Amino acid sequence: MSHLKTIEWVNDAVQIIDQTRLPLELVYERIEKIEAMHDAIKTLKVRGAPAIGIAAAFGVYLGVRDTSGVKNGKEFSAIVCQKADYLAGSRPTAVNLFWALERVKTKAAALAAELLPVIEIKKKLLAEAQDILEEDRHMCRRIGEHGLKLLEGKKAILTHCNAGGLATAEYGTALAPVYVAAEHHRFIHVYADETRPLLQGARITAFELQESGIPVTLICDSMAATVMARGLVDAVFVGADRIAGNGDTANKIGTYGVAVLAKAHNIPFYVAAPASTFDMSLASGKEIPIEERDGREITCSFGKQTAPAGIKVFNPAFDVTPSHLITSFITDRGVIDPPFTQNLCKAFKK
Repeated sequence: MSHLKTIEWVNDAVQIIDQTRLPLELVYERIEKIEAMHDAIKTLKVRGAPAIGIAAAFGVYLGVRDTSGVKNGKEFSAIVCQKADYLAGSRPTAVNLFWALERVKTKAAALAAELLPVIEIKKKLLAEAQDILEEDRHMCRRIGEHGLKLLEGKKAILTHCNAGGLATAEYGTALAPVYVAAEHHRFIHVYADETRPLLQGARITAFELQESGIPVTLICDSMAATVMARGLVDAVFVGADRIAGNGDTANKIGTYGVAVLAKAHNIPFYVAAPASTFDMSLASGKEIPIEERDGREITCSFGKQTAPAGIKVFNPAFDVTPSHLITSFITDRGVIDPPFTQNLCKAFKK
């Protein structure tokens, strides 16, 4: 099965799919400057926690590759930190962004300590970004393989937002088991919430599943309860942007509500994410910073005003699902069951 390539290094630049143009146009954008990468992350041209991390790693390299007049690796490493801090301001919730930036900064500092020439450090930073991309491909594939057993006996699932290939380097997280199942000629029907206010489910999830030949039905967010009550779905699979040490999970706004509905209908609720999404430095979801976005995304979404002028708007981009509503985590290291504080610590805490 072929997958759309969300982000790649092509001809000395980063190539991304501009996801703000989906589903009507499949447009690839070439990014050559760090400022353009910052804009791409902030404006959701590239989105999904793993993909944001990959983009950030490449963004740091773009920010330093033309640096000249730097005397030594230590001075260059300081510039790398400045560029990373700049990109860190693009979006606050997805921990993969900060994980990737920290990894690049650590790499630069280590190479500087080895007294490597600046030109060699630059080459190795690009290689590090490419490694992050390839590692994500392999991690998501493993998530798919581990999650495959949770699809046994299931005909249909519900998902919220987009945690498919377009949110990662290739396979996705929540949809990775569905794609792996398809490779085994098992086609799981996916009910995709539209995901207000930016419609990532309608514009992106429905698009990529249809492109891949996976049976998909699009529903409004408010229809999830009815779909569950009618017995149309056997499980819920979602992704995550940051997971605290106790298992509390930040994901696209509306995920918490879906988890409550799943609990009420006795439907398993699975969260799929790579190791880089787990933030073991946070004790609970109360510590996760939640991004609030421009109210115009609600009042004037996609160019049409749908609310009274001057109305007050509350527009958090994410919510936190308490761990007691989560059945299991599907990770590249295996399926992790409760008790989460204990078992996540075993799996991820260094």
